[in-house]
Amino acid sequence: MKEGKTPNPNTINPVAGYDKEIYIKPTIKNKNIIVGDFSYIADSDFESHVTHHYEWNNDKLIIGKFCQIASGVEFVMNGANHQMNAVSTFPFYTLEGWEQTPPTQNDLPIKGDTIIGNDVWIGQNATILPGVHIGDGAIIGANSVIGSDVDPYTIVVGNPARPIRKRFDDETISALLETKWWDCCDDELYKIADKFNQLEKRAEDALLQIEEKGYARELQDDGYATVIKYGIAFMGKDCVVKMQE
Repeated sequence: MKEGKTPNPNTINPVAGYDKEIYIKPTIKNKNIIVGDFSYIADSDFESHVTHHYEWNNDKLIIGKFCQIASGVEFVMNGANHQMNAVSTFPFYTLEGWEQTPPTQNDLPIKGDTIIGNDVWIGQNATILPGVHIGDGAIIGANSVIGSDVDPYTIVVGNPARPIRKRFDDETISALLETKWWDCCDDELYKIADKFNQLEKRAEDALLQIEEKGYARELQDDGYATVIKYGIAFMGKDCVVKMQE
């Protein structure tokens, strides 16, 4: 408990007295925007950051849990795209006085839903283009333009964005993805969140405790060997219970 309060994903303003950071989920009115618990934006209005999102396209913006979205980020949806297989890309059919048959959906470059994973950090003034999939744990650099998919736990920067490195080695990434810690119940996360900030130290502590208590074989048999090796034993529900015995 911090300052007499426990985390509540249905709170709009998670920082008392500060209205420029909000949990997004409880503010959403558009049925085609789906956001997970505790994801926040550094602003007081999230939906103004979602542009060209027209109901007739039926495209969705889906954002996972625990995402961190900086100010100035824009999610450009499929309504921004113009017909490219015609004589002109100019949308005469949308403007007063012009007679033109609207193109069919098949003639427009509709790229599907935009999907942001869990625990994704999107830096200030980044632009996310239609149909992009960003994997869990990715980091998007400030002012980047994301026009293609981003792998989990990968850092990308630039326009167009390019990967500069992975946050961890492949085994650690696989272990993190396996834990799906963002799906733990709130009570579990509340107990273990303070152990997330130093992965290497947590690995050392986890291994020491496992060795002292003789849990290594038991946990390995349960399929947690990789998770334990990389210090994420605290995150899985079964591991948390056993580590506390």
